[in-house]
Amino acid sequence: MLLRLDDEECQVALGECLGRALGGQGRVHLSGELGAGKTTLARGILRACGHRGAVKSPTYTLVEPYELDGVLVHHFDLYRLGDPEELEFIGGRDLLAEEALCLIEWPERGEGWLPPPDLDVVLRLAQSGREASLEARSDHGRAVLERLAAVPALADWVVDEQAVDASRGNA
Repeated sequence: MLLRLDDEECQVALGECLGRALGGQGRVHLSGELGAGKTTLARGILRACGHRGAVKSPTYTLVEPYELDGVLVHHFDLYRLGDPEELEFIGGRDLLAEEALCLIEWPERGEGWLPPPDLDVVLRLAQSGREASLEARSDHGRAVLERLAAVPALADWVVDEQAVDASRGNA
């Protein structure tokens, strides 16, 4: 699914829709260059789970846990990770194995160590806004994309209609 996001408000709104569609579980890889909006999207996902405070990227701590209305969320930022094995030292294996929602910024830094995601989200700078490419990597990820494709508010943001049809199984 490829979406056009004109501004930060759209990014947060997509995050909120995505957060509801995820149902409080799964692993989501958030990729894109610096400033592409990974943390902004994470803020929307966290809002959907009930978080009302500020959301900052856990660049130095590597992970920020949230317990929200019975939903456990681990927000990882692997930008400063020197070696994927460092995740072992912070208990990453246990955190990723829990029944939790794991949002992982800069997942390429943990390549070879991270378990596969349910959903890959790639954000790109595009004209005055962003493009978000969402690709399912599991049955849960496919179900999430199917729920997103059914959200009427997102219809105006769709760039690639075939990708939406494929997520619904109509390709």
